[in-house]
Amino acid sequence: MLISFFCSSRQARSGTLLLILSLSLLITACSHAPLVPPEKAVTIVPEVTGRSTLPAPLPAPVPPRLGLALGGGGARGFAHIGVIQVLEEQGIKVDLLAGTSAGSLVAALYASGLSGREMALLAENMDEGVITDWAFPTRGLIRGEALARFVREKTGAKQIEQMKLPLGIVATDASDGSGILFRRGDTGTAVRASSSVPAVFQPVRIGGRDYVDGGLVAPVPVSYARKMGAEVVIAVDITSPPEEKPGGNAISMSAQSVSIMMRSINNYELREADIVLRPKLDGIGSADFTARKRSVQAGREAALVALPQIRAKIAAKTH
Repeated sequence: MLISFFCSSRQARSGTLLLILSLSLLITACSHAPLVPPEKAVTIVPEVTGRSTLPAPLPAPVPPRLGLALGGGGARGFAHIGVIQVLEEQGIKVDLLAGTSAGSLVAALYASGLSGREMALLAENMDEGVITDWAFPTRGLIRGEALARFVREKTGAKQIEQMKLPLGIVATDASDGSGILFRRGDTGTAVRASSSVPAVFQPVRIGGRDYVDGGLVAPVPVSYARKMGAEVVIAVDITSPPEEKPGGNAISMSAQSVSIMMRSINNYELREADIVLRPKLDGIGSADFTARKRSVQAGREAALVALPQIRAKIAAKTH
């Protein structure tokens, strides 16, 4: 029994020593084990879908369509060139043109691609005899075909619908007095029709109908520029006021009648314009080709004065 107890005690002590030794070794091993760094933070990368997560850029401002309505007035029409020069110099883009009589000539030249400077040089060197072809005084003193040829030559024989800028030319149907806006066809013929002042120029026959001066229905074709899609219309009024003491010859009386009629119609037509320019052309008659430089300068001055108003109107309708 004693031997058995002794053996049992010895075995117990041996087990206890073995346990202590194991724990000691484990502690020692742990003290020399390398440290394990903590896990790094996980970065979540968004799924690539091909669509940008940035906000879409705002659309660029769109300026309104700017239309020029160029009125009739014979040789006073050189003022239109001065207006166009200023708009070009100021970077104001014209989108379309509607013209009556002298205004139709300038509108056609500009729509074909000529600049304001080029038109001024053309006007300075132009001989009015080139656009005047006298006829027997049956239906008019001037045939007008010379004017048509001049237009074809200077515009490169472009048809109205082939112009670099949309162009509308206003004439009057002689049979019923209605207005027509030529948007297609021969540019020279349309300008000739628009410029055919009754009793001065012969009427122009187109499609079986006679057409005369567009100033009888629209001295400054503002409403026609609107029909063409203009959102802002700059009207250039160069009409001559009626003379206090008109001459007694046929041409003077005809011009006086037209002036009175134009003034009445203009009061209505110009209401639709956003800006009305009236170049100071005092003392310059509709047949005064010698004052072309003065007319161009008068157009420039009128446009320069109106620049703040023009810019404000364009800004107000920019969307």
